[in-house]
Amino acid sequence: MSAESRAGGPPRRPKGSRGVPLPLLVPALLGLAFLLVPLIALLLRTPWRGLPEQLTSPGVWEALRLSLICATAATALSLVLGVPLAWLLARTEFPGRGLVRALVTLPLVLPPVVGGVALLLALGRNGVVGRWLDAWFGITLPFTTTGVVLAETFVAMPFLVISVEGTLRAADPRYEEAATTLGASRFTAFRRVTLPLIAPGIAAGAVLAWARALGEFGATITFAGNFPGRTQTMPLAVYLALQNDPAAAIALSLVLLTVSIAVLAGLRDRWMRAT
Repeated sequence: MSAESRAGGPPRRPKGSRGVPLPLLVPALLGLAFLLVPLIALLLRTPWRGLPEQLTSPGVWEALRLSLICATAATALSLVLGVPLAWLLARTEFPGRGLVRALVTLPLVLPPVVGGVALLLALGRNGVVGRWLDAWFGITLPFTTTGVVLAETFVAMPFLVISVEGTLRAADPRYEEAATTLGASRFTAFRRVTLPLIAPGIAAGAVLAWARALGEFGATITFAGNFPGRTQTMPLAVYLALQNDPAAAIALSLVLLTVSIAVLAGLRDRWMRAT
């Protein structure tokens, strides 16, 4: 034992412990460059002088407006349906709960185009449910703005459910139990006790769902089509503009990039607490 150790001083770090091994440093830097260079290229190639004109053109504005409206509506629908679903998964025991949780998270890994095909088979005019909606109520969902909202909800709601369920599992259920022992119903305890406790998790999940809905492409174009002013959201407008007007495509891409950065910045404290 060294004199420093006997004196109670801090142990010496092994020589070279602060360095990074070259076999790890090189691929790490390559991975960082692989992720950052495309974003930097987007910023470098952005027509900054003509950007205001691009963003205020009628076609771009229609796509922006429709994207914001549909993403907000999809987030609202996700909140109405997803928060109770997250509570059901986190607070109740029932047969097949694990299978239900797996099915809820399936859209996270399912290719969006496949999700759009599934929505067509379910809600299309000849779909399992859609045929009855058309026959009984005259409601047709595919290739409409409502179809855009449903497609975005399908791919975005799992993000909210996972966030809220994790927050519910971390919250102490004894507060709810105490409220029920004092005479409150389970719904009253959920509304007055649980919701305030899990509000940060709901907010984080809603932001993630909104951002995911805003960037949705595959399910939207498959289920709702690409009709300007009706179903053409920003990602679809980027795809179309890339073929005819690259400057407009870059401008729209920059908007989506800005939104993504804003979402990450807004959730920074949550990620920092998680680590």
